[in-house]
Amino acid sequence: MKLSERLQAIANLVDDNVILADIGTDHGYIPVYLLNNKKIKYVVAADINKGPLENAKKEILVNNLQNKVDLRLGSGLSVLKIGEVDEAIIAGMGGVLISEILEDSFEIAKDLKKIILQPMQASDELRKYLYNKGFEIIDEVLVKEDFRIYEIIIVRYKGKVSEVEDNIYYEVGKKVIEKRDPLVLEFIGKKINECKKIIQKIEGKEGEKIENKIKECNYKIQKLKELKSYVC
Repeated sequence: MKLSERLQAIANLVDDNVILADIGTDHGYIPVYLLNNKKIKYVVAADINKGPLENAKKEILVNNLQNKVDLRLGSGLSVLKIGEVDEAIIAGMGGVLISEILEDSFEIAKDLKKIILQPMQASDELRKYLYNKGFEIIDEVLVKEDFRIYEIIIVRYKGKVSEVEDNIYYEVGKKVIEKRDPLVLEFIGKKINECKKIIQKIEGKEGEKIENKIKECNYKIQKLKELKSYVC
């Protein structure tokens, strides 16, 4: 089985010989790939919807992996018991939803040795939540698939609330700046362009909210350019 670039990058971050939970498993591609490559021991594959879980079941049966997978229908980490798995993947959802999943099953999340998060949007809101709730960001990875760059955030609970030295690190993970991720310059460039497009869309309109939004976007552009200069 060949995974997409995004899914492969997520799979590569799972440690060897762990019991894994794949939350929002969809077709179960990551669990099947990891089990076929003998990287993990066992997996709990969960989804809130029956359709995706049925798709995962078919994939698991085709690969004769039914003895190594526990399929569970349910919401987020609530399908797990404390200490049942070592690591979890929560991928392909919005950053706010991922935050809610962690908050709703906080005791379970705290107990995990590692959580691999891949927000589709609102990664800044997710980072704010993580820092404020005592999670440590161990690493971050950028991966490009087609024309989009995805962010993967690897965390574990440390119990210590952290403050970022600059709010721009909610927008762009500090880890990808520090290690000069190969995609970071392109990623920052996309962020700058997004801000410019917002300004172009609302420029000429009146109102306090409009003015504040333009100021916010210009501030972000300035900070993003500073990050770009640092990486260069």
